[in-house]
Amino acid sequence: MSFVKGSKLLSYIDYRMRVTLSDKRMLVGTFMAFDKHMNLVLGDTEEYRKLRARAVDGKQAEEREQKRVLGLVLVRGENVVSLTVEGPPPPQDDERLTPGGPGQARPAGRGSAVPNGPGVGFGNGAAPVGLAGPVRGIGGPAESLMAPVTAAAGQFAPRPPAPRGMPPPMGMGMPGMPPRGMPRPP
Repeated sequence: MSFVKGSKLLSYIDYRMRVTLSDKRMLVGTFMAFDKHMNLVLGDTEEYRKLRARAVDGKQAEEREQKRVLGLVLVRGENVVSLTVEGPPPPQDDERLTPGGPGQARPAGRGSAVPNGPGVGFGNGAAPVGLAGPVRGIGGPAESLMAPVTAAAGQFAPRPPAPRGMPPPMGMGMPGMPPRGMPRPP
């Protein structure tokens, strides 16, 4: 779905706009967004409405205008009667486009070399201090407890291999031997 008429409205983004609503109120704000239903988003919005004083003794009542500051507003398109330009968008700040001042440009991020600086391992391809990984001795068991135990150390004897096949039923002894409580054959 293309916005043929929307392209005209799109050119008014960031303009100061006056929106007249179906209940005779007027909103003046910065036109920020719209959609196909003509719902509008206005920033820094002010609401203006006319109040009529009651007529006394047949005299004509005087009208006065009340102003309210609303801020960011979403206006339902069903209530919009008209949309007029109140003023152009504010001028762009060119300060952001100028360089920041004296200094050096250095690459940063993934795949770039780590610049020389304070810390151990900077500049030689190692990670900076604190980013290399867990610190030794903190957060886990000692290294000696994590080392595998070998028979050469003499602490534990190697386990005999488990017999192959099905294990014996409960209450039975070793295969080829009589059950418990029975004498051995001669």
